[in-house]
Amino acid sequence: MTTSHQAQGFTLVELLLAMVIGCGLTGVLLQAMLAEGSNGQRVGRLLRERVVARRALELVRADLLQAQGKVDPAVLPPACNLAGRTVVLHLVTAAGPITYSLGKPAEPIWRGRVLMRCGPAYGLHGELGSGTAQNRVVLDALASSDGFRADPGADGVLRLQLQQSWPDGGLLRSTLPVITATSEIWPTP
Repeated sequence: MTTSHQAQGFTLVELLLAMVIGCGLTGVLLQAMLAEGSNGQRVGRLLRERVVARRALELVRADLLQAQGKVDPAVLPPACNLAGRTVVLHLVTAAGPITYSLGKPAEPIWRGRVLMRCGPAYGLHGELGSGTAQNRVVLDALASSDGFRADPGADGVLRLQLQQSWPDGGLLRSTLPVITATSEIWPTP
């Protein structure tokens, strides 16, 4: 009686096929993990930028609530050099004029167009100081056409709007409604 002994296991072709499938699956999983990490970074940046944009709108809101009125820059000139930037909001306060301008930054460290504030600095207790006007960047990476707008509504509410954009295609729009203390600041349309 002869017994045939048959080898048990995988052939070379089966092993190579399993290795190719395993490497392909590992590559797909690795790409998915990298894409998820990239998306996480993008979401984290968006959340940080949203907080900064909200703080910028709150600063404009605080200036509006302390303002005595909106004024034409030709009547009361801004206290700082605008360097070719466009005036988007010019207010008169007891501490002096406050001007928000939109345009190119003075230094290359800023991303794209900037919103700048020229006016008295705030003190430790949230009041406007009486010192000389300071010209500071409030927010950068603003969209070219409608980076910042202050639109009065028929309901007496002023809507502050910011729009930021980044080279990678990211876009953030932020809005803050403000009810002003006096109707002279923003007459209804």
